[in-house]
Amino acid sequence: MTRPDFDDIFMELAVNLAKRSHCIKKHVGAVLTKDTRIISIGYNGPPAGTHNCDIEFPDKGCARDSKGSCSLALHAEQNAILYAVKNNTSVEGSTLYVTLSPCLACARIIFSMGISKVVYLYSYAAYKGIGSDEGVDFLRKFGVSAEQYWKSIESHDILI
Repeated sequence: MTRPDFDDIFMELAVNLAKRSHCIKKHVGAVLTKDTRIISIGYNGPPAGTHNCDIEFPDKGCARDSKGSCSLALHAEQNAILYAVKNNTSVEGSTLYVTLSPCLACARIIFSMGISKVVYLYSYAAYKGIGSDEGVDFLRKFGVSAEQYWKSIESHDILI
């Protein structure tokens, strides 16, 4: 039996977490790790205790903001970071595995929280149809390692 690398384990978990999302537009999962331990997980969606988009708004999803993004949802990265902090877990020096590269707003949070590395599966720029991954560019500019995960992963059953 071949032992999988931790990168593979954590990215596969992020893909599986994305399947928990109730978003009708995009499913994103995140795993926050320190060393070889998981310190938090998250997926995109509205704050806990509010609603589930696919149930309450099954046809069009939540109301959209001026950029066409969900006006109510938290991104997977935000949910993972917020849960860790809420439970008094330090995220400084940690690694974030996420199925979609961080948007610029999430990149600013990642940097501000002291997360040292981001591994992402898919490009946010390609998903949004924009010229570059602004979040990845921001992270790299300010010394946070950001790299795309290039191995193949079974990601069926998620909106990618």
